[in-house]
Amino acid sequence: MCALNIARIDPVSLRDTVYAELRGAFTRGEFGPGDAVSLRGLAEMLGTSMTPVREAVRRLVAEGALEDMPNRSLRVPDLPEARIRELWRARLSLEGLALDLAMDRMTDAARAELSAILTREGPQPDLQQNYDFHLTLYRQSESTVILPLIEALWLQYGACLHLVMQHPDAREIAQHTHHLELLAALERGDRAAAQAALARDIGRSFGVLLPEGVA
Repeated sequence: MCALNIARIDPVSLRDTVYAELRGAFTRGEFGPGDAVSLRGLAEMLGTSMTPVREAVRRLVAEGALEDMPNRSLRVPDLPEARIRELWRARLSLEGLALDLAMDRMTDAARAELSAILTREGPQPDLQQNYDFHLTLYRQSESTVILPLIEALWLQYGACLHLVMQHPDAREIAQHTHHLELLAALERGDRAAAQAALARDIGRSFGVLLPEGVA
């Protein structure tokens, strides 16, 4: 038999692809608090074997997106009010720091990229667009410490986002109002206005979930 021109499948690449796909689903709020998660079910949805899914899930447990239960099952952590408030405060603190560092390194090209994300066509609300806007902004900070913390935090925030999208008030909020305010502040180099716009943007989703708001 002559040699076939078929590339070998890289198992490392497969593991990373499965992890990235599951991570994106959690970040977009595809899973809600208390949801049970089955390794077999995830493998069937992704069309892969159990091995890369098991490895991806192990990483997601370590990052707080999933938790192991005593009966060896997996589920998305519950979201009592205290946890929601802690997530809100953590996002305010870490993302505020990243924004401040990003403004030190902001370029015309970065602002143009952020503007292009906001004008990208997609479903409304577009949760991937929202994520891309925030993380593109924070990556401008070039922080090797804060960025991984924010990315892990958004994994846990995804369960909040799942609840927000089911709330009747969610559709009443214009998706990009505070994003546009933030972008305008970046163009002016106005740090105070940028931080205020970010706080309003973060607070609007948590305000839907917290009975006393985010004041």
